[in-house]
Amino acid sequence: MKVLIVSFDGLRPDLISPELTPNIERVQRIGTTLSRHRTVYPSETRVAFPSLVTGATSNKHGMVGNEYVDRKAVPQLYVDTADARLIDRLNRESNGGLMTVPTLGEILHNAGKSLAVLATNTPGTTRLFNHQAETFGHLRFSGHFREACSPNDLLAQAEAQLGPLPPAPAQGEPDTDGQVWITSAFLDFVWPKLEPDVTILSYGEPDTTSHFHGTGAAATREIISFCDAQFGRVLDWWEAGGKAAGVQIIIASDHGHITAQNRVSVIEELKDAGFNPGPAPDAGVDLVVVPGQVGALYLADRSESNLGCLVEALTERPWCGPIFTAPRNAVEGVAPGSFANSLVFADHERAPDVYFSFRADDKVDEFGLVGSTWYDNARRPGLGVHGGLHPKELAAVGIVAGTAFQNTGQNSDVPSGICDFAPTILHLLEVPIPASMTGRVLTEVLDGASDPHAVSLEPEVFETGLNAYRQVLRRVRVDQTTYLEGGLVASNDIAEAAEV
Repeated sequence: MKVLIVSFDGLRPDLISPELTPNIERVQRIGTTLSRHRTVYPSETRVAFPSLVTGATSNKHGMVGNEYVDRKAVPQLYVDTADARLIDRLNRESNGGLMTVPTLGEILHNAGKSLAVLATNTPGTTRLFNHQAETFGHLRFSGHFREACSPNDLLAQAEAQLGPLPPAPAQGEPDTDGQVWITSAFLDFVWPKLEPDVTILSYGEPDTTSHFHGTGAAATREIISFCDAQFGRVLDWWEAGGKAAGVQIIIASDHGHITAQNRVSVIEELKDAGFNPGPAPDAGVDLVVVPGQVGALYLADRSESNLGCLVEALTERPWCGPIFTAPRNAVEGVAPGSFANSLVFADHERAPDVYFSFRADDKVDEFGLVGSTWYDNARRPGLGVHGGLHPKELAAVGIVAGTAFQNTGQNSDVPSGICDFAPTILHLLEVPIPASMTGRVLTEVLDGASDPHAVSLEPEVFETGLNAYRQVLRRVRVDQTTYLEGGLVASNDIAEAAEV
């Protein structure tokens, strides 16, 4: 048995349709759609994909954000995980400790099996799919970036056959050439030559185009359709022989998108609150505000009183959504008004002193898509963002097909998540599942599964706040596994928390 994971970065499940994505929809008709599939928090690419390959949340694997501050470094180091060379250096300097739990590449290697990665994401993301591929002798190809590719001899052979790696497109331009190259590399080189036990084929779109054009914009829909057509080549191969060869297909995305509507400068706002913030550690900076859609705040003075002042200042801002600090107890953070970051499984030692999401709501954008938020970047309103706890940011694609799965064109309404794919793959390959995995085997969608309605579901709702600020977090438990359903800040015009 073999497994092929096909990922579409940032694809919202509600953008899948017969008109826009006929090939993904073909798989839905013959497989099972995970209709309550969710990602992790922060809902960022380089948190979610490490969760895919570790089967665990960020408090286990340690990739706590697209960017984070390494407090253990001297001096403290600002880490941009999009940088493949930096990721490689940090892993070597930590003796393989970049990820703090085993990854799929390591687990498969130890079981005598192989993982191949082909991706058009950033070079750092591509490396994070199998960050020790060089050590294991596994193949990892980027559609653009040589620094993320391994081994060099196989890359040279692939380029001799397929043509050289195409250059990355200009910033904000849809990426078409890279999608063609990695698809051809899988079909014409990797599979015929290696037949990997597990392959990750990761299309880096529509994420980039959504960020620069809008989640429902014409350019974004065009690149979704283009990537679907490339996947259609893979699906034709699968139906012609891949399925009979025992290949199982998993279709995924790492997060959804909502629409940026109201802009704010968090640094300027926190200056007004009496702090001296900056975007990275520096002399005189008493508060690092990591750039991005997820609020990640690192204090120089980490005292409980100073932390309380920071959180109180946040609760008074109209742009601030749910707030998380280190746990005081199972629900509340050490700062009054905050949730414990353990509630969202973000309590790793690398985690910032404060996580916050921007305040979001269910307003409909110009393209008819639900989900609106405050944001902090230099781009115009109306563009796609993600990272927070709105249900549309957490909603991710999950579709399975193949002889190991139920193939009835049905929807499974049992909650599931990105951490569930790795343990399910190991189960199918008869490889022991490590205790570090927080995800579960998706037994309800396996061939021969019993009644899925017999699964035990337990909704959970948590509330806390400070003064007029009240926040709500929704989760759901499936047996021993917990999934995030959404989080928001309540106001006088909201009668109850958002429904998923």
